[in-house]
Amino acid sequence: MSTTEIPRGDSGPDFLRLQVELVLEVSSSDALRAAALDRIAADPDLTEPERVHARAAAGEDESEALAYLVDPGTAVQALPGIALVQASWSCAHTEYDPDAESDDWSLGDDEEDEGEDEGDAGAETGDEGGDAGSAARGGPPMGL
Repeated sequence: MSTTEIPRGDSGPDFLRLQVELVLEVSSSDALRAAALDRIAADPDLTEPERVHARAAAGEDESEALAYLVDPGTAVQALPGIALVQASWSCAHTEYDPDAESDDWSLGDDEEDEGEDEGDAGAETGDEGGDAGSAARGGPPMGL
């Protein structure tokens, strides 16, 4: 059953899944790692063994450092009418060529412009069957 066939409202679940995938360029590994180490040092929920492990991981790998800095729950916590039920995230190094022309990674108005060229400006586009990416590791626990 596709996501569009799931019953909604009174006859079905009132849950939504939001999938987001970002590709980020690291301009300063040192700054990224330092910020992660600061966050880890200030996290009152980490036990000392967890803190030691987190420091080691974030200190040697940018993707680990980023996973400790990003909390997707904060992006939705202030939205009206919803309650965060579950969250997980991961970060991993990826191959990406910003110079390659690809329809998969258009930002902003580019997608609308392409639709207008095809005479279908009002169509919604999406990737129903898409995978949000490979998980290198789950992000830090969110304390739900």
